[in-house]
Amino acid sequence: MDSKEQVTGRVFESAYMQWAKTRSRARFNLATSGVPGFPLADLGVSLQDLEINGPGGYGYTPLREAISAEYGVPADCVVAGGGTSGANQYAFLLLLGPGDEALIEFPAYDILPNLALFTGATITRFTRRPENNWAVDPEEIARLITPRTKLIVLTNLHNPSGALMDADTLTRIGEIAARNGAHVLVDEVYLDCIWEQRPRSAFLLGTNFLVTSSLTKVYGLSGLRCGWIFAPPAIAQRLWHLIDLFDNIPSHPSELMSVIAFQRLAEIRERSRRLIETNRGIYRGVASVRGFEVPEYGTVAFPRVLETNTTPLCELLREKYETTVVPGEFFGMPNHLRISLVTPPGVLREGLGRLEAALDCID
Repeated sequence: MDSKEQVTGRVFESAYMQWAKTRSRARFNLATSGVPGFPLADLGVSLQDLEINGPGGYGYTPLREAISAEYGVPADCVVAGGGTSGANQYAFLLLLGPGDEALIEFPAYDILPNLALFTGATITRFTRRPENNWAVDPEEIARLITPRTKLIVLTNLHNPSGALMDADTLTRIGEIAARNGAHVLVDEVYLDCIWEQRPRSAFLLGTNFLVTSSLTKVYGLSGLRCGWIFAPPAIAQRLWHLIDLFDNIPSHPSELMSVIAFQRLAEIRERSRRLIETNRGIYRGVASVRGFEVPEYGTVAFPRVLETNTTPLCELLREKYETTVVPGEFFGMPNHLRISLVTPPGVLREGLGRLEAALDCID
């Protein structure tokens, strides 16, 4: 799917986020994409560890150093963002403006194209095809890129399919972007779901790469809003100055608790691994019967389940079977569903059973 879109008027919104905040809750909620919240009691934080007011300046040094050590990125390249969402917002606002163009994957988390439109840029889509294991074709990007292209936007692991993009493909895309004076932004918020031999951050592949991520989706620490951007030092400095306009002083208790979380990150990751791999096994049992794709990585599955639009199925699931999944229409693929692999195993098992009943009802 190749298409160009341009903002008309000044109304900006995310249909998916509106649905997620008002319609996704159910007795059997299979619509979540982030690991359930890690309990504060298990984090081992006491009031003596916290302070309301921090030192100020550009970034809390112990937190930048913790992120730097975990991902092998120089500390002066680490910029704080309010979760991955805030990090993406700052990166888009810095790198795009009216008259610019962004190349954005399809399907995609709908916040990403909407952020580009918010800056006044136009967007062109390049396609990840399920029949090609959701891979990105660098040659398609080479055909689509223009002198107006300032940013190429990817997610790795891909949201919604969970597909992993290898370093060779990313490097090729970086080379195409560099020849045209563009940057590559890679949202890596799900990449820590690769438990063994986690790939190096794409930021380390070239000087025109920026990366966003956080402790939200994989670690169950969304409430800390600990996110970051990896950027070359000169761009990092510009990002800090941009953040001055929006979020002058971050929450220092969140910074302190985030440092503690990094000290226990291996333990927290293991909790997530056990949950996700247990659920992947549960999902695999249903998928093998129904012919659904089973993702190797990530917190969600994105199978094609019908030849027609799945929205009526989702409404039936919610109203009759007390179960929610994410309609594929929010990703521009209405025949698909996004199914959580991070809900409690008992909820997943029962919810999948109810999905099968609804499918049988429609058939």
